[in-house]
Amino acid sequence: MAYTKITKAVFPAAGMGTRFLPATKATPKEMLCLVDKPLIQYGVEEAVAAGCTEIIIVTGRGKATMEDHFDRSPELEASLEAKNKTALLEIARSVSKLAKITYTRQSEPLGLGHAVLQAKQIVGNEPFCVLLPDDIVDASIPCMKQMVEAFYETQSSILGSEVVEGDAISAYGCLDCTPDPKNPRLLAVKTMVEKPAPGTQPSQNAIIGRYILTPRIFEMLEHITPGAGGELQLTDGIKALLQHEKVYGFSYEGKRHDAGDKQGFLRATVEFALKHDKLGPDFRAWLKTFPL
Repeated sequence: MAYTKITKAVFPAAGMGTRFLPATKATPKEMLCLVDKPLIQYGVEEAVAAGCTEIIIVTGRGKATMEDHFDRSPELEASLEAKNKTALLEIARSVSKLAKITYTRQSEPLGLGHAVLQAKQIVGNEPFCVLLPDDIVDASIPCMKQMVEAFYETQSSILGSEVVEGDAISAYGCLDCTPDPKNPRLLAVKTMVEKPAPGTQPSQNAIIGRYILTPRIFEMLEHITPGAGGELQLTDGIKALLQHEKVYGFSYEGKRHDAGDKQGFLRATVEFALKHDKLGPDFRAWLKTFPL
């Protein structure tokens, strides 16, 4: 069976965000604001641009503000309408119109693989996207849209990948892969190594927080054994999937920001502010006066 459409995207968002404490003590990391939108909205907009019409957010305790954000706010809308603030009213309404949003709970933080598995009943027997909200990819063609086109070409699971130089690759999942002779952006995956020790990596091709997975991944995740920390690792599930199907890495065009890290978040804030249509010019002028 040839897959011709991907309509669902899964967002694992049940983590505690401890790297951003105390900011994330009462505010979900996914709701931290990057210039004028919460992190997770950037990912949702990317998924929608790739053709997804249903967003599945895997949540946990203390994540209710995400549900409120993507829901309508009648009181806010009425207030804006009464004050004739039509532009702001349209912004407020547009968020709730992005896609159909479905929520499912991950009762315990048992790993990324476990989080994805919670979406099984909603996803059903069809391929789906997975986006990690704190990986923000700035690209003229949205990263997931690029990957969806690659999926239609290969009919196989696709893992977003970028080259990470030197020993920094040790912080990532790493692909043992071979470039496809017909499309050098496609990387035929042999296996994966999670956080290889410096000097042992099979390549410099890191896995980033963008995936397209066939529904067979759920069977793999249900049968693998817990890995480090007693968690179900998504990479272990994909390695098991490799025994049955082809899997490809994909070297996307664009720049990734690790907004789950304080330094990465600050850099993303500056770059996105500079590119902002309304804020950019004044912000750039201010930066030039700032003593560095």
